[in-house]
Amino acid sequence: MANEQQESSQGEMEGVNCLAHDEAIMAQQDRIQQEIATTNPLVSDRQDLSVLQGEYASEDTIYQLKIKDLQKKYSYIRKTRPDGNCFYRAFGFAHLESLLEDSKELQRFKAVAAKSKLDLVNEGFTEFTIEDFHNTFMDLIELCEKQQSLGELLSSFNDQSMSDYIVVYLRLLTSGYLQREHVFFTHFIEGGRSVKEFCQQEVEPMSKESDHIHIIALAKALNVPVLVEYMDRGEGGTVNHHIFPEGKIILQFRSGSGFKPVTRTINQHHANWF
Repeated sequence: MANEQQESSQGEMEGVNCLAHDEAIMAQQDRIQQEIATTNPLVSDRQDLSVLQGEYASEDTIYQLKIKDLQKKYSYIRKTRPDGNCFYRAFGFAHLESLLEDSKELQRFKAVAAKSKLDLVNEGFTEFTIEDFHNTFMDLIELCEKQQSLGELLSSFNDQSMSDYIVVYLRLLTSGYLQREHVFFTHFIEGGRSVKEFCQQEVEPMSKESDHIHIIALAKALNVPVLVEYMDRGEGGTVNHHIFPEGKIILQFRSGSGFKPVTRTINQHHANWF
């Protein structure tokens, strides 16, 4: 009897210790996220690409050469908060900024965005659960149509509530396209999961990082080609780029740092993104 009580007591203590450990991890994660939030805007002002040079040691030859390669092609960079939502936020801001100077693309994009809610409903999403996110998305597009200034657009994307609503809707569009084309995408999903399970676990939840499969799906869903400039530690002084399916908006990606919009220099398609 005494042994049973002792084992029971030990089990309870182990349970308490596990709970305390989990709570400590969650508290640490919360502190990290708070630190990230206080030091990084959701979308930054324009910054010269030289800021990247200071983020790596001068003797880090591989990255320093690749930054110089980027400087030959792009005039500035914006940083996005590394919160797991950076691809969607960079994509949304980059394209909407380009629409301020491209009325023809704005009208095309507006029509696609307006129809997108029906596409999601047809895919099985409940209309009332996605309506507010879609309305916010459309409101921001219509503000661009009314000649919203760049400063106003930047303020909108740095409003946590509005910015997150845009991210949520872009995630839903990505999920909807993946599920609509599940026959194709099922070959790219690991772990024996269905496309729907992948979307529920890796696409729809906030703060989940994005990979090439997410980029392809969103680019296809909105018919907005994406070119990603990828900085890695491969040899050579040039930055690798990947086109999904062919580039117009330009994002720069570094492992562990997320996606950032960059803009071409004036002599190379002024104000085009990616």
